[in-house]
Amino acid sequence: MPENVSTVVERPPRVSAGSEFTPLLRTVKSQGLLDRRQGWYALAVAVNALVLAGVVVGVVLIGHSWWVLLLAPLLAVMSARTAFIGHDAGHSQIAGNRSVNRLIGLIHGNLLLGMSYGWWNDKHNRHHANPNHIHKDPDVVADVLVFTSGQAVDRSGFRRWLTRNQAWLFFPLTLLEGVALKIHGFQDLRRQPPRERAVEGFLLVVHVAGYVTLLLGSMPLGTALAFAALHQALFGLHLGLAFAPNHKGMEMPDPDGEGWGHLRRQVLTSRNIRGGVVTDWFLGGLNYQIEHHLFPSMPRPHLKLVRPLVRAHCQELGIPYTETGLVDSYRQALRHMYEVGEPLRVE
Repeated sequence: MPENVSTVVERPPRVSAGSEFTPLLRTVKSQGLLDRRQGWYALAVAVNALVLAGVVVGVVLIGHSWWVLLLAPLLAVMSARTAFIGHDAGHSQIAGNRSVNRLIGLIHGNLLLGMSYGWWNDKHNRHHANPNHIHKDPDVVADVLVFTSGQAVDRSGFRRWLTRNQAWLFFPLTLLEGVALKIHGFQDLRRQPPRERAVEGFLLVVHVAGYVTLLLGSMPLGTALAFAALHQALFGLHLGLAFAPNHKGMEMPDPDGEGWGHLRRQVLTSRNIRGGVVTDWFLGGLNYQIEHHLFPSMPRPHLKLVRPLVRAHCQELGIPYTETGLVDSYRQALRHMYEVGEPLRVE
């Protein structure tokens, strides 16, 4: 196992895989940990909206000074907070009503970020159903990055060069993620039913128009371009920092069908990040990745509360529970990507 990782004993042979999760679920339900925290989320949404409004006012007031660029990192951080709220809405963590969650997701995704809620939600739910499965998880499909040696050997041309150097290029590439999410959202509109396409497309266009109007109406063109570049790059980096440690370098199920139940499928492919209040805030609760995957509809503030129950249950069953520090999690993820590209470097 990787260094500095807290795990339990070696995994024993699987028995009654289908029932392993049931006792844990029963305990979690009895403690009310799956109950909604609407007050907590109402406060989170309100604070997020107020800070975003404050940033907009600041941009308007000091837009003709280069000092306005100091607001770009703050806007990037708040954009990530907005994405985390949209993420939670997509998992029905916020409200019990599906339409309410969708409305929250559309506002925080399409309108505020220019990122298609429908596209992301479909992709992310498929990831949750089969994490790290090479044929079923869209997050490990060979694209800019690859995650297995089998994917690496099929690369050619510029993509082959990317794979050879992907460990070094990973964080620089995340600087483009903010823009990439917008492009994917517009591209996905063709897949959506007409009514959803109209709603999502309208909100995406409103976001782009509002963003461009805010910047060009508040500052000179050069400053506006610098602000947009800094904002989108740091937003992408923040998301990359939040999502990178979760599964990269963890076990990957047998493509032909490993007989894992829900508990093992989610625990063995996920990695938790140790930390305190700052880590929880910065990573939007995704540092409790194991708990989030086991209980995707669980409200974010309950994830740290269910962690001891999950850890104890895994220890009782002899299932490795992987947890590490933030910096070490990046080291493990990058090492995995480096090793995947090793055959191409040898060539």
